[in-house]
Amino acid sequence: MTAARRAGRAQVTDFADRVLGVVEAIPPGRVMSYGDIAEYLGEGGPRQVGRVMALWGGGVTWWRVIHADGSFLPGHEREALARYQREGTPLRAAGDAGQRRVDMRQARWAPRVHGN
Repeated sequence: MTAARRAGRAQVTDFADRVLGVVEAIPPGRVMSYGDIAEYLGEGGPRQVGRVMALWGGGVTWWRVIHADGSFLPGHEREALARYQREGTPLRAAGDAGQRRVDMRQARWAPRVHGN
């Protein structure tokens, strides 16, 4: 972690720091849902993880945290799609308007549980 990131996290809660740590560990081309992160940490829920990402997620790989249905973060669709394509994240068609979503069956990352 860079000194700037440490300084930016000076007021971050312990829960938020753990959320951001998980986000930083997600490999390129893989994703986790907000709920996946909460379940992995055994604390909070999707909304709490979403709140952490809204407040402090700009300094981490935010595009790798998405809705459980694979939909992109509203307002950031173009940037997220470009990043997914660069990283080779599996995508699928969604709807009639040529929309895309992340293919959660292929892209979901499940980190190893501590101690395993």
